[in-house]
Amino acid sequence: MNLIELIDAAIKEDIPFGDITTGSLPIKSKMGEAHLIAKEDILLSGVEAFEQTVQKIAPETKIKWNFKDSDLVLRKQVIAVLEGNLLQILKAERIALNFLGHLSGIATLTGCFVKKVENTETKILDTRKTLPGYRELEKKAVRDGGGHNHRMNLSDAILIKENHIQVAGGLRSAIEKIRTQIKDDIEIEVKNMDEAKEAIELQVQRIMLDNMSNEDMAQVVEMTPSSIETEASGNMTIDRVQAVAELGVNYISVGALTHSAPCADVSMIFLWEDL
Repeated sequence: MNLIELIDAAIKEDIPFGDITTGSLPIKSKMGEAHLIAKEDILLSGVEAFEQTVQKIAPETKIKWNFKDSDLVLRKQVIAVLEGNLLQILKAERIALNFLGHLSGIATLTGCFVKKVENTETKILDTRKTLPGYRELEKKAVRDGGGHNHRMNLSDAILIKENHIQVAGGLRSAIEKIRTQIKDDIEIEVKNMDEAKEAIELQVQRIMLDNMSNEDMAQVVEMTPSSIETEASGNMTIDRVQAVAELGVNYISVGALTHSAPCADVSMIFLWEDL
């Protein structure tokens, strides 16, 4: 689903038969300004989704942006100024803010994780734990927060996980069977030292250390040749991520970036009194 389709679906969801409140007012037009304001420090993401939503509902609106995606916006700063028919902008307000708040929340949380590992070589990755239909937007929000994208979808790259290993009859069998079908790089999830050793022996391109203790991960990193990348995954909280990065892993994947990011607190202030 592309952005236009998402916006159309959101409008249909929120305004299926018109805005009966605004429509019932005996006022057809109120020209003026509305200010988009950050109510907390955020990393901005979702500018295009916000603007296209407003333009779809109130096409005559002019938007002047003071910030762009990935910019740090401080509390009380004006992100953008909208000029046009405020009654039409009012209809677009909640839909547009839903996009901007959700995506800026992801970018802001990602930025917190990235900040924790800034003195290491480790990169923060997202996962496929995204809202259906929102993956492209959410993964861009991760990039806006300074993070990096893991695979976009199941067609993108090979990642052998626990269930694949079980259905294939073991780790070695899974790798060997896949290699008979495709020559792409292989990443494999391991849960203990024995699996890690076997994956190294089989010369995969990346090993995902899933829900392993810091002590075990340190041992795996120590014995892994530089030709094989390491990725830590599972229970990667903001309080833990720095210690994990300092073990020397190449990547840390964090599902929380997209599935648990709080909505950024952004509001739209209408300047009715100036009309």
